[in-house]
Amino acid sequence: MNTLSYTRLGIIGAGRAGQAFAMGLAPFSKAAPLIFNRSSARRAEALAHVPYARPAGNAEDIWQSCDLIVMAVSDDAVADMTERLSHCDPGVPRPFLFHLSGRCGAGVLDPLREKGAVTAAIHPVMTFTGDPESEVQRMAGTPFGVTGSSAQAVERAMAVVKLLGGNGFIIAEEKRSLYHGALSHAANHLVTLIESAARALEAAGMDDPHAALRPLVRAAMENSLTNGFAALSGPLLRGDRGTIGGHLEAFGRYCPDMLPDYRAMALATLREMERHDMGKADAMPDLRQLLEPE
Repeated sequence: MNTLSYTRLGIIGAGRAGQAFAMGLAPFSKAAPLIFNRSSARRAEALAHVPYARPAGNAEDIWQSCDLIVMAVSDDAVADMTERLSHCDPGVPRPFLFHLSGRCGAGVLDPLREKGAVTAAIHPVMTFTGDPESEVQRMAGTPFGVTGSSAQAVERAMAVVKLLGGNGFIIAEEKRSLYHGALSHAANHLVTLIESAARALEAAGMDDPHAALRPLVRAAMENSLTNGFAALSGPLLRGDRGTIGGHLEAFGRYCPDMLPDYRAMALATLREMERHDMGKADAMPDLRQLLEPE
């Protein structure tokens, strides 16, 4: 497939991700890319990053003018935008249209596939902070979860990922929510976990808890990503009932709202230890009894 065969790129949604994809794919658009966003301010931001792009009057203009279309709208808006565009036919034969939602697969785009489009979901496993120049650079080497409506759709999606310098992997349609839930569990809950620990350190009298956590958390995260669950250390692995009991007592006294979260994470760790045949087997029942909510 000729990766330079796109006549015109169209971006529907000019938020953080939309702007990054506009910058990243604009060099592969023979005609000036078209950008649509309901917010004139967001549209102006995107046009500033891609000066030779042109504003589209509405989403339908992109659907009827472009052969490479990025639907960069929120997860909840993908179905509504699909329904809106399905009331008219595409303006070019078999345009390639994909959305960026991690949650949705390609099935949500079926009304547009029935209109002749080749459809897919392409989800970059990264966060977008609003700095499209750096985000285009970060997409190089980033994993992209790809779900296509057909073998051709998967091929074209992988070609787009390659244009961005990313590494595509296939996620089955029915596993899309599991895939996205796993990513959210890792990234979003990690932020909550660190903030919770920081509040406990503040309660212990520390002025800058995030600075204290930084080297510990970074080392633990890197070790975990490199070595998997073998990176586990600490009192649960040692079977240290006295230490765990002291944690529970201290959280109950000073940070009672943290106690259910600590118990839940400790019990989850015990389950993972059992799966990996780690820890002191004779200490497991006692630790579990200690951690189970009363």
